[in-house]
Amino acid sequence: MNRTEMEMSGPGVNRHGRTVKRRRWGRLRQQWKLLGLFEIDQQHEFYSLTCMMKEGLCAAVQNTIDNPLPDELSEDDYSLEVTQIHKDFRMETYAGPVFASLRRSLGMTEKEYQQSLSSEGSYLQFISNSKSKADFFLTNDKRFFLKTQSKREVRFLLSNLRIYIEHLEKYPHSLLVKFLGVHRIKIAHQRMKYFIVMQSVFYPDDRITARYDIKGCEVSRWTDPAPEGSQIIVVLKDLNFEGQFIQLDQQRPWLVRQVEIDTAFLQTLNVLDYSLLLAQQPLHQDELSQSLSFATLIMRAKKSVNPSSSPTHATSPTVPGVVAEEDSTLLSSELNCPSTQCHITEMHSGNGETDIASPEEDKVEQPSRVGAESADLEMFQAQNRRLLPNFRNPLHVIDGPEQRYFIGIIDIFTVYGFKKRLEHLWKRLRHPRQSFSTVSPPAYCHRLCQWVQDHTK
Repeated sequence: MNRTEMEMSGPGVNRHGRTVKRRRWGRLRQQWKLLGLFEIDQQHEFYSLTCMMKEGLCAAVQNTIDNPLPDELSEDDYSLEVTQIHKDFRMETYAGPVFASLRRSLGMTEKEYQQSLSSEGSYLQFISNSKSKADFFLTNDKRFFLKTQSKREVRFLLSNLRIYIEHLEKYPHSLLVKFLGVHRIKIAHQRMKYFIVMQSVFYPDDRITARYDIKGCEVSRWTDPAPEGSQIIVVLKDLNFEGQFIQLDQQRPWLVRQVEIDTAFLQTLNVLDYSLLLAQQPLHQDELSQSLSFATLIMRAKKSVNPSSSPTHATSPTVPGVVAEEDSTLLSSELNCPSTQCHITEMHSGNGETDIASPEEDKVEQPSRVGAESADLEMFQAQNRRLLPNFRNPLHVIDGPEQRYFIGIIDIFTVYGFKKRLEHLWKRLRHPRQSFSTVSPPAYCHRLCQWVQDHTK
């Protein structure tokens, strides 16, 4: 196990900067408190901790910026620990090159990631109706979640990191939550804390009207909604969603299949109690009309396809990627027109422009090109890719005819061990003929997939 130690001495927080920041975010602070988000200001119990987290994360990402990633990840990269010593604490970063490669495969630059994690704006504390004992923080732009984890959970993630990365490589449009970093912070005279950085499924959340945490069961799966007219965030549950449907039309088969793929992977990890996060917001009229334009469809295709890239190869991002010819089939289906009338092919001219090939031009394709398209199409289908929306956070956003849905699978650390087996037996006695969350991984997987089948159109 490799370990590098570097002396770090972060500058103190500038008093004038704090004053400017407080003025800038003063109005939003009051609004966020109504939304269940609390700005972590100087009076907050987590102010000192989050300032150290920001300083440590800034230095950790800078270390990645200063040390370019290798062309391919090695076994040592998965076991690498880097310890950075600061004035009042020390920060450990686990498997840094692996997570940096994943961030790059998601089309995220290190500077962009660093700016979000260490901006002047305070972190936000998210308090929900979850039973979890973990602390939840959001970056000021609400793009990334930081969540404290137990040592066991961190070890579980790191021990399965390679197969997690391989799953995302095999299925680039997976709904699994994207883990972007694992760290440990040790402050003098305090217990060390492990925490992970994740991409927020509900980003951006400006227009979201409802949020749900779905487990596919009944017991303890109702939450009292927020009072009418209130802006308080309440994450609703399965029973709150009854009588509703996720209206996706032609994108429904993709969602059903991807949930099957992702839950089958989680079954191999012997885990349960994970959640399907779901949120919805109405599409504006301009978004409805824009989604059908040729220009938008081509842009979406560019964001969706690059079969040659992967998180384990640091040289090329997966999202966005290069348009492959098989997108023409998907584009045609979205426009509801026969492929003989509406076939889109990218033609690259010397000046880098993209043209739309007419059906007549398409008839004279070379046999070798047709063969390449066929192979690419097979890969596209095997990876269960879809046309990603022209939207921030595209991997977790699916547009239906009238609603935009945010969908992701989170909380994947609960192993079906001895304690959970005992809990299963107790709940069978306590809740006869009712479905509850603690069941075997195969049963949990099947039940959640069935919920998606039953609640999508």
